[in-house]
Amino acid sequence: MKKRRLSFWEIWNMSFGFLGIQFGFALQNANVSRIFETLGARVEDIPILWIAAPVTGLIVQPIIGHLSDKTWSKYGRRRPYFMIGAIFTTMALFFMPNSPSLWIAAGMLWIMDASINISMEPFRAFVGDNLPTEQRTMGFAMQSFFIGTGAVIASALPYILTNWFGVPNTAEEGIIPQSVKLSFYIGGVVLFASVFYTVFTSKEYSPEELAAFEEAKERDTGVKMMTKPPVTSSRFLKTGALWALVGLLVTLITLFSGMGNQNGQLYIVGALLLVFGVILILSGLITGKNSRQNGLVGIMNDLLHMPKTMGQLAIVQFFSWLAFYALWIYTTPAVTQHIYGTTDSTSHLYNQGANWVGVLFAVYNAVSALSAFLLPLIARQIGRKGTHSIALVVGGISFISLYFVKDPMMLLVPMIGVGFAWGSILSMPYAILTGSLPAAKMGTYMGIFNFFIVIPQILAASILGYITSTLFHGQVILTMVLAGFSLILGGVSVFIVQDKDDIYRLKKMNV
Repeated sequence: MKKRRLSFWEIWNMSFGFLGIQFGFALQNANVSRIFETLGARVEDIPILWIAAPVTGLIVQPIIGHLSDKTWSKYGRRRPYFMIGAIFTTMALFFMPNSPSLWIAAGMLWIMDASINISMEPFRAFVGDNLPTEQRTMGFAMQSFFIGTGAVIASALPYILTNWFGVPNTAEEGIIPQSVKLSFYIGGVVLFASVFYTVFTSKEYSPEELAAFEEAKERDTGVKMMTKPPVTSSRFLKTGALWALVGLLVTLITLFSGMGNQNGQLYIVGALLLVFGVILILSGLITGKNSRQNGLVGIMNDLLHMPKTMGQLAIVQFFSWLAFYALWIYTTPAVTQHIYGTTDSTSHLYNQGANWVGVLFAVYNAVSALSAFLLPLIARQIGRKGTHSIALVVGGISFISLYFVKDPMMLLVPMIGVGFAWGSILSMPYAILTGSLPAAKMGTYMGIFNFFIVIPQILAASILGYITSTLFHGQVILTMVLAGFSLILGGVSVFIVQDKDDIYRLKKMNV
């Protein structure tokens, strides 16, 4: 018994919702820094305002993954969460560009990102649930295609509305331009419609069927999915105490060294480490009284028992997402400052540069969409690890090359390399990961895997502002160069990863 191979159009339908999710996500990435600056934020304050996004993902994704693993209704296992997330994200997209103050805009970013995560996390598990091993690379590549397509249109929307339809691109001080507002309204409609298209055109396997598929896979290949005994109360307490101590030390060092006066974001890092330690300690206390591991304790147990492949991919993800987080929050100030020579967010020149950043984001997302069809072909020849490594190194070199560009049009060239890396980041790690995950915990582990996406983003939000203002003396373009070197390190670290699907394939071939 094995999963049925799906047709091209069935994979298309089950991935189509990502068009809308990424539409909203790309509008957020390309325009929120602009909204923050318009409402009075300084460049060095932008990272701390953006920290809402990764912290929200850190909390929401594992919870939603765990809940979706336990859910089964007439709408399926994952699809109810698609719907809930789409409804709330649509409302947030309509309200965000109408925020009357900076802090309300920051609060709306929390709500928007939480809602996007509610829809996004189950989509990753959806591919692992529905597709056989040999189609997973194609499934995640199809998601990458829709991610790229949605992001192309969304990123370019303010530029298109201004230059093609004459929508005003500037406004009075403290007011969001009409081109940005209208882009968010369109995004809300597109997101809602595309997610609901997937909900009503796709089907899911029941938990019983998934368990049967996993048993058959183990029987056919002779490779059993590793199972480990529950984490003991003692281990929870010791591990929790260690992380709490590290968090406390970071906080105290920041306080007494005076670093907090220059970089208050470090307090957030210390606080998060401390909270993580406390959660583990609470899990230990609960485990000591009750051997059943559900909810929070179950998630922490799965985190400490994560598959080896996930831990290896965590290193790759750290370097990759730190780089792209820098891209999202710093491209607008980097381009407007380094290429256009202005930091005045009310000026025509600044808004011209900000619109051009939307075009640049559209280009790299277009390349990522096209690479979705190229990457599986390359992976068949040199493997998924080799493909991902090459993509990250090419992307890193492209980041670094931004420093040497002075003509706005020439910025299009490095965006090709950035897009190739982004397309790989959105597909290859997930295709490698799913082969090492048990079907019954696919959603939980996909949510936990998000830790290794948001942790580098939280770190970036905590330190990049300090690095940019203090070490680079406000030269934002140097932060982009630093991000490039991070991406290259990610490409090198790919080679430590073990791809379990390769083991299954070789076993079936009796190699």
